[in-house]
Order: sequence, then structure tokens, then C-alpha cells
Amino acid sequence: MTKQKTIAKDISFSGIGLHTAHQAKVTLKPAPVDNGVVFIRRDLPGSPRIKACVENMLSAGKSPRRTSVEENAACVQTVEHLMAALSGLGIDNLYVELDNNEMPGLDGSSLNFVEFIEQAGIKEEGKEEDCFFLKEPIKIEEGGSSIIALPSPELKISYTLDYNLALPKTEFLEITLNPGTFKKEIAGARTFCLESEIDELKKQGLGQGANYENTLVLDKDGRVIKNKTRFPNEAVRHKVLDLIGDLYFTGAPVRAQIIALKSGHSLNLKLVNKINEQKMKNSLPARKGVLEVTDIMKIIPHREPFLFIDRITSIEYGKRATGIKNVTINDYFFKGHFPGRPVMPGVIIVEAMAQVGAVMLLASSEYRGKLAFFMSINNVKFRKPVVPGDQLVFEVETVKVKSKIGQVRGKALVDGKVVAEADFICALVENAHT
Repeated sequence: MTKQKTIAKDISFSGIGLHTAHQAKVTLKPAPVDNGVVFIRRDLPGSPRIKACVENMLSAGKSPRRTSVEENAACVQTVEHLMAALSGLGIDNLYVELDNNEMPGLDGSSLNFVEFIEQAGIKEEGKEEDCFFLKEPIKIEEGGSSIIALPSPELKISYTLDYNLALPKTEFLEITLNPGTFKKEIAGARTFCLESEIDELKKQGLGQGANYENTLVLDKDGRVIKNKTRFPNEAVRHKVLDLIGDLYFTGAPVRAQIIALKSGHSLNLKLVNKINEQKMKNSLPARKGVLEVTDIMKIIPHREPFLFIDRITSIEYGKRATGIKNVTINDYFFKGHFPGRPVMPGVIIVEAMAQVGAVMLLASSEYRGKLAFFMSINNVKFRKPVVPGDQLVFEVETVKVKSKIGQVRGKALVDGKVVAEADFICALVENAHT
């Protein structure tokens, strides 16, 4: 499992915003686990904080041609290039202090942000990264643009850019994202606009800090004016860069295959909202870590008469969990085990313990929707009979999870005393029926 990351030390830089031309000094600072990315406006009274999350993203109508965040009337504009760099390098937690309302545009790409982050150094933190694996397909259309997201074990983007006759040819890029491919293939791609758009953009108050160095300007034939491209298809690469930055507003790395046709920030925002809806739909209840039977049945496929857990009373996804089984005379197995002397079968105690272990493993976003096939059960010990009226408490913990194999250790207790214990090894496999 990948650990959460932040930067190792503070680092500062300054520059002007692409749209406002406002000068801003920025300081990136390390942040603790589960903090996420938080912008801090040091120029405003009280230094208000704006969390980089989908709820704080401004609509395309309020913030055209860029991605901006706002919380309690405090706003930071044009954050997508920094967010793309954080996503590309796997930075989960960061404070971004600045003294104006727009991030510096720098060279119009994510490259300088990547360089600053690498100068500061990247530091692993003590908690695992919680990726979101898309479960259901998403499709969004807007005019002649579209974007499709499909379940995938990795982030893969296929992007087609076609402005009819504005560019010499249709540009296409397909890439599987990791820190290496992001830095080499995406980070340096600069923002662009058409020469025919400049006057209208200026009238709207946009592009005040843009110039021929930080923005590729394309003439009617698709030729770059007063500059040279870094890539033959730099425009489509920058569209992918923007998409990566916008996707990071889901609050966690997204694993999905994205197929985009001429999408921009407006369509990206709609996708992020749809992903967030699915994320919330598939998330587990936050009621002090408690999972009721209905929640448990969303995670493991067991059903009556073979579901032996009444409740999960605490859970740390992928690490440890505690579950209970209230043993009653109405449990079907007591009819034959044994008449006149009801004793819970040891194999069912072990099975219930294994089910708690399966919930613990499969509750994590990385393995949601999979099945846990147990490959071996070792070191089984039964220390005391379990009878009707007992409440079994199962405590399980992960020994190791590597690739598609999980090792789990568990014990069952009644009134605080161990009645059974066992070690399990299971295979985490795809569910062909989901």
C-alpha cells in the first residue's frame, strides 16, 4: 500500500497570475496526514483557509477558463496547474500560503511547480493513501464535447482535441499516469489559446497576465506565434494536465480510465461531481466505525443462513476490525449440534471470524467489490465451548497484504476470554458478477 506524502520542508516562490496579473508570493508547507490540500490567504483578515475539494470549486460560469476555489468568500483562482503537479507527484497533504487571489502562472505549465516540490523534497507520512477506484461507468456530454470514465486499476487518460480548422490536425494522446510519465510527458505542456480569442478574453478581464512566453498563441492555421512548442502535440497534453489537476479535487487519487473529447474545465467539474457522488454512495457509514448487517452485505456476498456477523463495532479499513455475533438458541445449527446439549460448531466460529477479516480487507477502497477466497487456515485453537446466550466478539488484524494476497490473524472472545483463534491467508479476487 502507498503511504500518504507531503513535502519535507517549506519552499517559496512568486509570480503573476495568468488572468489577473496580480503579483503573489506563495509558500508551500508540509501538512499532516488526512489534511488534504489547503490554500491559506495570508493577505486577508484572519488568514482564511480554503480546502481543495469539490464542494469549494467555483462553477465555470463564475470562473471561466480556469479552476478556482472559494470558501467563506475567500477565493484562490487558477489552481489547476499546481493541483496537477501535486497529483502527478503523489502529494496528498499540503498547505499553500499566498498573499493574493490567484496562483502565479509561472511558465503556463506544471513544470515549475514540480521543480519547487522536488527542491523541497517529498516525505512519506505514517498513514496509507486512500485511493478511490471507480466502480460504475460515468458519461457526460456537453455540446460537442464528452467525457467518459470507466473502472480501471490505474489512472489512464485518452484525450482527443479537435477544434475543427483551428488546429492543423486532430491531436490525440493516451497515457497511463505515474510520477515518471507525468513529469516527462505532461508537466511541461503550457496553456494555450487561439489568436482569434484574445480580444474577447481581454474584454472579459481574462488573460491579463498572459504573454507569448507563458501561453502558446495559435493563429488560424494552428501555428504558434512568437514561440516554439515543447511537444509536437503540446495543446492536447495541456488539456490532459488540466484534467489531472481537476480530478484531484475528489480528495484522493482516482483510479479510472478517462476518455475525453474536447473537454475543458466545465466538463471536468461535472465529472468530478459525478465521481464524488459515486464516492459518497460507495463510502461506508461514519457512525463511530459501526457497520450494521445491511452495511456488511454491501461488502461481502454472504447471506442467510451463512452470514454470521451481526455488527462491526469498530474498523480501520485494511488494518483491524472488531465484530460481534449474538449466539441464540434460534441459530439453525443448534438443531443438530447437539440435541439436548447445544454447542456452536467450531468451524462456524472460524467462519464468522473469517467473515470479519473479509469485511476489514474489502472495506478499503482498493479492494471494494472484490471477493476474499481463503486459501489456508493455520494455528487454529478452540479453548472453550460457545453456547446460546453468549456474545462472540471477534478481533482481527492484518498481518500483511501483498498484491492480491492477504494474511489475517483473529481471535474470538466471550466475556473477555479467548475461546478460539486462527491465522488466515486469503486471495483477493475480482467478483465476476459485479
